[in-house]
Amino acid sequence: MEDEPLRLQVGVDNKSIVQILERAHTPANENVIIVKVVTKTNQIVLTKKIPQAQVVGGRSGGISRLNSQEQQRSASGSSQSPRSPSSQPYLSVSVTDPVKLGNGVQAYISYRVITKTNFPEYQGPEKIVIRRYSDFVWLRDRLFEKYKGIFIPPLPEKSAVEKFRFSAEFIEMRRQGLDLFVNRIASHPELQQSEDLKTFLQADEETMERLRSQDTGYFKKKPADLMQIFKDVQSKVSDVVLGKEKPVEESNPEYEKLKHYIFELENHLAEAQKHAYRLVKRHRELGESLSDFGKAAKLLGACEGDALGKAFSELGMKSEALSVKLQREAHQLLMNFEEPLKDYVRAVQSIKATIAERANAFRQQCELAETMKLKEINLDKLMLTRSDKVGEAEIEYKELKAESEDSTRRFETIVRLMNEEIVRFQEQKTLDMGIAFHNFSKGQARLASSIADAWRTLLPKLEACSSS
Repeated sequence: MEDEPLRLQVGVDNKSIVQILERAHTPANENVIIVKVVTKTNQIVLTKKIPQAQVVGGRSGGISRLNSQEQQRSASGSSQSPRSPSSQPYLSVSVTDPVKLGNGVQAYISYRVITKTNFPEYQGPEKIVIRRYSDFVWLRDRLFEKYKGIFIPPLPEKSAVEKFRFSAEFIEMRRQGLDLFVNRIASHPELQQSEDLKTFLQADEETMERLRSQDTGYFKKKPADLMQIFKDVQSKVSDVVLGKEKPVEESNPEYEKLKHYIFELENHLAEAQKHAYRLVKRHRELGESLSDFGKAAKLLGACEGDALGKAFSELGMKSEALSVKLQREAHQLLMNFEEPLKDYVRAVQSIKATIAERANAFRQQCELAETMKLKEINLDKLMLTRSDKVGEAEIEYKELKAESEDSTRRFETIVRLMNEEIVRFQEQKTLDMGIAFHNFSKGQARLASSIADAWRTLLPKLEACSSS
């Protein structure tokens, strides 16, 4: 066991966030996080007791949602940034400038994807390409197919309601989500080496269109929803067909504990996100009501004279001013609180898809091992009877043995990668959720203070009016 420090530069008040982080607990790893604050360098130092076998290099598994892209880059804990010394490798990606193209059902949003890097395998220090949402889907699908055992970052969802597809708010949420998605990939020690990522960041539009049309990946064959994928894979190993034995399932206490944690985490995150949505809705409705009330109060003030009319006018103006603040806070609440929660719900669904892949790999390994035993028994019988089919049976047995060994290696690789990924996921979740709840608390305190100040300044005028 060793203390492994994780230094994370943050763009928020450290003292406010420490109390949240100190209480952080990761059920899949019972060890408690120790938090230290280095105020001079504006850093939070997380130290977790991690078994030596689980220590993973490259703590840059995600990008935190902060108020600016520069803060996002620094919060990821990665040393890879455009300002790093040239001797340090870096890969920085920005998704910017969403533009609506086409009309009607053919309309879509395109994005400028700007890549800055000193990786020698890239075409140059900076590359700008145009991408659309389906290009990001292509990248996600390719990574899911090729990197079994790694938690592929989730994509922001498509709008189910047609009228919201091209609203300014939805487009900005989508842009931020895509920026987060591609930077998580670019900062991942394994995924950043992907040839598909390199193609995505450098290929021209015609090449990307051709690659999309050729793609016949898993996600194209199956529903894109990760939860549905999980259910589809699970159904394959169910014992619904009469006469078939139950599939062999992996019996590992630590793994069972992890699965239970993931399922519970998804439920709790979904519940928190549902209530965050209600909070956003409540703020917006209250803002609209105050705006309507403010207009009515000003009209009432215009009908009255002297002090009473002036008081009504003041009341109306304060109400309208507070309405604007409530609407602004509702937007901040959506972007900095509800969206991060929703993003982690999708991230957990991605983990569940990886869990399903692990179950599938384990089943294949067991089936091949069982088939190999039967082939071995059959080969022994043929050798005893000196059958002329011995040569053919030996070839089949050797081929099956090689296939079985490959299957075992694939399963062991998935297990190893998942062990590394869950450590990275928990560390990033602790940071991201801490920042999200800090932003929520700070925003609510700011709003409450603004409301109190507004009414407090109005009270003397209303009191003077009522006493006259």
